[in-house]
Amino acid sequence: MPRSLCILRLSAIGDTCHVVPLIRTVRHAWPDCRITWIIGRVEAKLMQLLPDVELIPVDKRRLRAEWTRLRRELRGRRFDALLHIQLSLRASLLSTAVRAERKLGFDRARARELQWLFTNDRVPARAREHVLDSFLGFAEALGARERVIEWNLPIPDEAQAYARGLIPDDRPTLVINPASSHARRNWIPERYAAVADHAATRHGMRIVLCGGPSPRERELGAAIAAAAMTPLVDQIGRDTLPQMLALLARSTVLLAPDTGPVHMATAVGTPVIGLYAATNPERSGPYHSRAWCVNRYPEAARHFLGRSPDELPWWTKIERPGVMDLIETDAVTERLDALMQQRTPN
Repeated sequence: MPRSLCILRLSAIGDTCHVVPLIRTVRHAWPDCRITWIIGRVEAKLMQLLPDVELIPVDKRRLRAEWTRLRRELRGRRFDALLHIQLSLRASLLSTAVRAERKLGFDRARARELQWLFTNDRVPARAREHVLDSFLGFAEALGARERVIEWNLPIPDEAQAYARGLIPDDRPTLVINPASSHARRNWIPERYAAVADHAATRHGMRIVLCGGPSPRERELGAAIAAAAMTPLVDQIGRDTLPQMLALLARSTVLLAPDTGPVHMATAVGTPVIGLYAATNPERSGPYHSRAWCVNRYPEAARHFLGRSPDELPWWTKIERPGVMDLIETDAVTERLDALMQQRTPN
């Protein structure tokens, strides 16, 4: 039975959301286990909502200084196990500041970027599983046999008040988070606008745009608003991560490409219509909403790489110019219509 665990997963928002069911699984098996999480500074702004987990935020841009600080902060501490869940050399270098009897990483086939050099134990080998399931493999390796796939992130009162200000009633609401951090995963503004118009006219939905504060995200939001016939509430760059989580919790459905908020929506039980062509939703899609995704990854694999998805390494991304053009507007509105037909109030 582990008495203390250190989790090393710095980023990104979506992947840190996948860590929460791992923590819930560990807590279910060993309620008294002390958990420390080394995490990126931005991601810590969301995961600070987790009770009874010690967060150690690090600035990923200042590796040398953060390694020195981490080594000093953890001096004199030793963990039963380090769960090294980040496949990056930067994270592996930070892992050397953590003292643990057992340093658990991915199996040899998945331990890319030399992760295997920094661990002394490995999770059971798996092939072609969702990222969240791959994280739960760490709990399995520790001896936790019962998976607990839940989040239960407490949402602050202030964030809930913010969300009620935008969604004050039971009118169905479509939230659109149009931008990924990878520009070639983004869909066409005019097609987002067409879906927004369809949602408003067919289902009487309120439309809210959300996203980060970068100029690229603001420009994409402005282009969608300019192309849409229906009025949109543009909140891009205007909320904190807890506020966005509260907004997603009050919404009816989220429309987004492969980006962190699809996993935030999953964490609060809101269905997601995911737009996937550059990446494979079976690997990185919204865990409980993969059936609602518009999946053009197989077509992208054949069109751009001349192969089927089964012939590609599981982590292959097809971030090519025009790849998201493979997603048709009608395919998205059909998913929305089907979801609205069978939905129950969130």
